[in-house]
Amino acid sequence: MSRVICIVEGHGEVIALPVLLRRIAAWRFPERHIDVLPPIRVKRDQFLNDEEQFKRFMQLAGMKSREEDAVLVLLDADDDCPASFGPFLLQRARHAIPHRSVSVVLANREFEAWYIGAAKSLDGYRGLTISPADLKSDPEQPRDAKGWLRSRMGARSYGETTDQPAFAAKMDMDAAYERCRSFRKLCSDLDRWFMS
Repeated sequence: MSRVICIVEGHGEVIALPVLLRRIAAWRFPERHIDVLPPIRVKRDQFLNDEEQFKRFMQLAGMKSREEDAVLVLLDADDDCPASFGPFLLQRARHAIPHRSVSVVLANREFEAWYIGAAKSLDGYRGLTISPADLKSDPEQPRDAKGWLRSRMGARSYGETTDQPAFAAKMDMDAAYERCRSFRKLCSDLDRWFMS
């Protein structure tokens, strides 16, 4: 059994990421089981800008993990470029816990962009209404992916801790993979762990 210890920034990701990781594992490696420990939640700015906080949380993840486990840091990229900022964070993370397998994934721009990538499969679910025009735009382009979802949910407001795990349980993996580069990065990192 493979175990993943995650560091995330949002309350929604604490609930949704384990759901999503288990679904990705079942989709990519149906014969394997993945155990996702309850994620460690951090405040993004403190985690990234305070070296002591960064080391403390990385070492906490390292202490919760075994030699064969993986540590995943998943944050929203916001305005940072995942292709340049991600490797920098990975180097910092590996320096903090060199004895563990570590991955850093920056959702471009937000975790919710992956739901935009899989929007067709979520149309009509939990009040979400998707138009044909919505399916043509770059899902990782909107700076406020939560707002994008909220504006398409009618009278219902988007709730991170309720809708995020529900969308993670229902979203079309193939669509998110095809349309979201940062989701492909998450999948490729999981593939690497499963194949090692």
